[in-house]
Amino acid sequence: MTIETEQVQQPDRTIKTGKRLLQYGLLYKKTIIVALIFLIIAVSAEVMGPLLAKKMIDEHITGINKTWYYVEEGTAEAVPYKEQWLVREDKLNPSTAVLGSMEFEQQGLRFYLVNEGDNSEQATLLTKEELYQFYKPEIPSILRLSAIYLVLLAVAAIFVYSQRILLQTAANRIVQKLRHDVYAHTQKLPVKYYDHYAAGQIVSRVTNDTEAIRELYVGVIANFSMGLVYIVAIYAAIFAMNPTLGFITLPLIPILMLWIYIYRRFASKYNRVLRAKLSEINGTVNESIQGMSIIQAFRKEKAMEKEFDELNSYYFKYQNKMLSLNSWTSHNLLNVLRNLIYAVILVLFFTNQLGAAITVGLLFAYIDYLNRMFNPIVGIVNQLSNLEVARVSAERVFKLMDEPGMEVDDQPMPRYRGDVAFENVSFAYKEKEYVLKNIQFSAKQGETIALVGHTGSGKSSILNLLFRFYDIEEGRITIDGVDLRSFSKQQIRKHMGIVLQDPFLFTGTIASNVSLNNEEISRERVIQALKDVGAYDMFMQLPKGIDTEVIEKGSTLSAGQRQLISFARALAYDPAILILDEATASIDTETESVIQAALEVLKRGRTTFVIAHRLSTIRAADQILVLDRGVIVERGNHDQLMEQRGKYYLMYQLQAGTGAITA
Repeated sequence: MTIETEQVQQPDRTIKTGKRLLQYGLLYKKTIIVALIFLIIAVSAEVMGPLLAKKMIDEHITGINKTWYYVEEGTAEAVPYKEQWLVREDKLNPSTAVLGSMEFEQQGLRFYLVNEGDNSEQATLLTKEELYQFYKPEIPSILRLSAIYLVLLAVAAIFVYSQRILLQTAANRIVQKLRHDVYAHTQKLPVKYYDHYAAGQIVSRVTNDTEAIRELYVGVIANFSMGLVYIVAIYAAIFAMNPTLGFITLPLIPILMLWIYIYRRFASKYNRVLRAKLSEINGTVNESIQGMSIIQAFRKEKAMEKEFDELNSYYFKYQNKMLSLNSWTSHNLLNVLRNLIYAVILVLFFTNQLGAAITVGLLFAYIDYLNRMFNPIVGIVNQLSNLEVARVSAERVFKLMDEPGMEVDDQPMPRYRGDVAFENVSFAYKEKEYVLKNIQFSAKQGETIALVGHTGSGKSSILNLLFRFYDIEEGRITIDGVDLRSFSKQQIRKHMGIVLQDPFLFTGTIASNVSLNNEEISRERVIQALKDVGAYDMFMQLPKGIDTEVIEKGSTLSAGQRQLISFARALAYDPAILILDEATASIDTETESVIQAALEVLKRGRTTFVIAHRLSTIRAADQILVLDRGVIVERGNHDQLMEQRGKYYLMYQLQAGTGAITA
């Protein structure tokens, strides 16, 4: 895919990813809706705070600076002053007789009373007691508004806490569901998918990428939803207080949108590289740990370190690019923008450009609103990097989930006889590069079929097709006369057992590795399987017997012991078809003789396929197929093939140590 095509497809891919993330969010929409309602209540309570503060300042604290009128004693709202009574203009009843007026003049912390017609030089300095008389009527109102303000703060705190708990709980459930779906899908992917990706890369998608998506739901959506509600509510409050201030603040919205657009344009490119490199690093670390014995045996520590450093340095380079981008577009730039708005408003206020309608209380409320609005904006900007990381991670996760898989079929299937037939089967892992060509043979129930040939001749490929790890496109494979593709893969494998050359053990115990925690396999059946392969007495000599703990891959057990457990596992499932892929290669001669004796009993009634390089182990096979470059070149039992004096004869003589004898 060219860069141009990739760039054209990115918007569609982004929209598709966003829709799928939204679909996961809608699974818990009730919880999210309740959380958003709580958020609206909390924001509404918080938005009321500056309005109360404005009312407190303009009406009850700086209200003393309004004009006062002399009235008759006993007039409502009148304040005593030197045997006279005064009422503030906003509290004066229009029908009340006025005897004169006065105003206050403040110089620092001193207040002077200036009567109507007097100048500043004739002003009277008020004592603390006299000044208190003018403030005394306002104290109950100030206390009442303060109490309401505290109650609103408490209500906001309770609902914000509840909203965050609900939203983050929903987020964790969403990611739990997503992670489950991703892991479940990895179980449905065909074996050939894992041929093209390192284990660490797939692990990175299931763990690291889903964790990044968790941050999207927990952090990004929480901050964005809270920020948007705050911004809408605060803009509404500012316009309600003073439309002029609202229009001055309005350009913040397009600036913020442009900011997000520019950031995402660069961050998206960087994050794709970072997530891909992180996946490669995980793959390299996983590979190094798995092959540590080989690395140390061949003294490749420095070479592996160099390879890792190259990946790490490349990752570091792009991390620095992201760091620079975040530094340029972080809350520091936002603070500069906020301070510029403050400066403009203060200049306009002190030069009376905003008009007399802008009071101290209104200015206080406006600046308070700006602070409250910039806090969620800072939260949004700070989450932009997490948003881009999560979006890129989601693309990688959904790409994995879009890989075609197979649904797990739990439908029971009666045990088949085990008559197997390959009819003109050709197969290629890569198009037109055939590893099997016109393979044709049949095996009856109870027969043992041995596959021999040089490395790469196609022996394991035949068994991969029988197990349907891969599906054929040419020819047909049947079991009991029915095409293999007529059944689901799970149904076919239910009555098959396999023992590979490199056995894999899971963390648990010896017994659990035999039964694979299948409830249908009793402990007695596990013990019998171990006895049948001659391993029971060996494992019972361990301190905990067959309950001995097995760590990852069974590294504390010998290769022979691991192989015996794998052998017992296959037999415990009582398969109709038994597949042994170099199953005795890791077992010593004495143990192999025990297994060979057990196999003669276990093969009865079962169709057995054996891949073996040690030809002495397959002499009793009913049919031996000799493969060369994907073609069956010889077939027959041991005696027949020895009489033909062909490839099989030559291989057998070489292994027997009698020298090469020309056919």
